Amino acid sequence: MKKFRFPTLILLILSVIGCNEKKKSEETIQESLPNIIWLVAEDQSPDWFPMYGDSTMRLPYIEMLARDGVTFENAYSPVPVCAPARSSIITGMYPTTLGAHNMRTHAPWRGVPGEKPYETLDIPSYSPVVPDGVKMFTQYLREKGYYTSNGPKEDYNFKKMEAAWDDSSKEHHWSKRKEGQPFFSVFNFAVCHESQIWKRGKDQLFVSPSRVPVPPYFPDNDTIRHDLAVNYSNLKRLDNQIGQIINGLKADGLYENSIIFFYGDHGGPFPRHKRALYETGTKVPMVIKFPKNEKAGSRDDRFISFIDLAPTVLSLAGIEPPKVMQGKAQFGKFEVEKKPKYTFHSADRFDAIYDRLRAVRSERYKYIRSFNTDKSHALGVSYREQMPMMRELRRLYKAGKLDEKQALWLHPTKPEEELYDLQNDPYELNNLVGQSEVQDTLIHLRQVLDKWIVETNDLGRIPEDELIAKWLPEGKQEQLPALEMEEKNGEIRLISKKSDATILWRQAKDSLWNIYTKPLPKDVFFEAKSERIGYLDSEVLKN
Repeated sequence: MKKFRFPTLILLILSVIGCNEKKKSEETIQESLPNIIWLVAEDQSPDWFPMYGDSTMRLPYIEMLARDGVTFENAYSPVPVCAPARSSIITGMYPTTLGAHNMRTHAPWRGVPGEKPYETLDIPSYSPVVPDGVKMFTQYLREKGYYTSNGPKEDYNFKKMEAAWDDSSKEHHWSKRKEGQPFFSVFNFAVCHESQIWKRGKDQLFVSPSRVPVPPYFPDNDTIRHDLAVNYSNLKRLDNQIGQIINGLKADGLYENSIIFFYGDHGGPFPRHKRALYETGTKVPMVIKFPKNEKAGSRDDRFISFIDLAPTVLSLAGIEPPKVMQGKAQFGKFEVEKKPKYTFHSADRFDAIYDRLRAVRSERYKYIRSFNTDKSHALGVSYREQMPMMRELRRLYKAGKLDEKQALWLHPTKPEEELYDLQNDPYELNNLVGQSEVQDTLIHLRQVLDKWIVETNDLGRIPEDELIAKWLPEGKQEQLPALEMEEKNGEIRLISKKSDATILWRQAKDSLWNIYTKPLPKDVFFEAKSERIGYLDSEVLKN
């Protein structure tokens, strides 16, 4: 039998102890990381929620979150429609920089017989080729040891990356993680989506139409009131669904120490809300509940844009946000001291209709620029035309039965510039562009917007067919080059010729792809590939 010399035995023992201590240290770090949950309501503006002053409908679970958390007065989506907005949320980037500014670029179902007309566009499904280094931010969480889950909606305007989620499905849940593993889970709620206004139009109402407030840009009649009441009723359904998540967290002993975000994915479901650069389309409800209910019941008036969500979550998890991100961490270890002075917004193609607008919002004013003044604000989007309210507005406008404020949005053309004093005109009904007393403000905001367009490389200035020709040579998305394999010191190193591609690997028995972060043992049988937003995955390499 071979005998160990004393120094060798000591070194071996110290090595084992060191490995165990390293493992314990990693486990301790993971256990100290906060669990983070996103509760995302589709198509909702702040105006209808109790924490913003509306008492029409009680929403006990959302109200509880507001009592336990911080309510944000100025939370914004860069785009007033879902898919471009989600591209911003998942990357920390402006959709106009990504090339994801048009509504639905990645839509594999497009043109399939039997699908809705708005999905049968004469535009190929494609993923924009995003700038170098841009990734879905949840990849960094997975690399840190987080269990990441999402569902049921993805819809990022580009093909989902395998590195992003441990589970992205209707059945996802934090309970599927390993014991003690920190998690980031996103729950999307479609019960309050635009489509539910007509799909649930005959369902039970939880509030009388006679009790709902009618904003001044809508006429006050039975059709308008009914659709508003349907939305309030859908908020009640939303609250019940959110309650199930909150009760589950409490039952698992997770609620108190978790960070919970509640927010809307853009403005409300109605005409002049969704797809509009007014506050009704870009401003969203947002509440963040911090561990141990820190700052419970407080309000925060800072500007927070969706581009800030990714870096903020990374910062809360102790991860330094990548420099490529345009958003800034608002909380956590890497919180920035300098807070934003403006929010920026864009609107481009909606389904088959092109109409480019840009906007900047300062503390008091909103400036909107239209690049297609020959088109109405009330674009004829076929999907929206299914809504009773939309058809009623068209009918009344044609009959000349809308007052001046109600008719503004429906005019066949629109001004090149709009400037609104949000302090005195919160509904943005009095365009101040021609007023001499605000010319300095107008000139200043023009310059701010021009600078942003240049500095962020706003791709909206380039026709979509030119972008598609660039990103889809010969009409097809390019494929990443095959991985290369190098054996060294009993380990296998995987190399991609595309420097910012993510390398994934898994063993044959696994369905989940692992993120490659270090060399693999020589005796492990695996398959591997690389991925990047805007490219087809490389061919699968097997050893």
